[in-house]
Amino acid sequence: MRAWSWWDHVYLYGLIVYIAIRGRFGARTKHNEKVVRRVDVRDRALVALVFIGSMILPLLYLFTHWLAFADYSFPQFVPWCGAVVMLFALWLFWRSHVDLGLNWSITLEIRKDHELVERGVYRRVRHPMYTAIFLFSIAQGLLLPNWLAGWSALVSFALLYLSRVGREEQMMREFFGESYVAYMQRTGRLWPMK
Repeated sequence: MRAWSWWDHVYLYGLIVYIAIRGRFGARTKHNEKVVRRVDVRDRALVALVFIGSMILPLLYLFTHWLAFADYSFPQFVPWCGAVVMLFALWLFWRSHVDLGLNWSITLEIRKDHELVERGVYRRVRHPMYTAIFLFSIAQGLLLPNWLAGWSALVSFALLYLSRVGREEQMMREFFGESYVAYMQRTGRLWPMK
């Protein structure tokens, strides 16, 4: 096993919190009855790729020497920035789940009695959970000085996001109609509109 830095611990604790947030809310919504489901092979493959990039490769980096060939060094201030970004990402990830409540799903689904959430962090941003995942992925790169383990989450999640967000918004327009169109006009996708 490789020698651990302080920042390896920071990353691992952040990852544990991230998994705990997802697990808690995933358990609450697991038995929701679905009325619309648009999951295809591409989406499943991209979710698997994100899992590899955000879980498998970082854990291989932390617990083995297998990825040492992709190590590099960065200035001492970089992981401090990563820790700050991670804290904000975890808060936003948690808050996004809280505000969505039972309306959340890991895939493209709409549940029975689904409601359009326009409160909390969704008041000004349509996809704050995606924002949180992007930020967590950036924090991973700033905390783990390894080209594969550090940046694989950002690359894999960007691919999933680009493949999914348009389809997700189309599904929401079809289900909520003009309400969602009006919501789109007054909110930003990943950050608030000016």
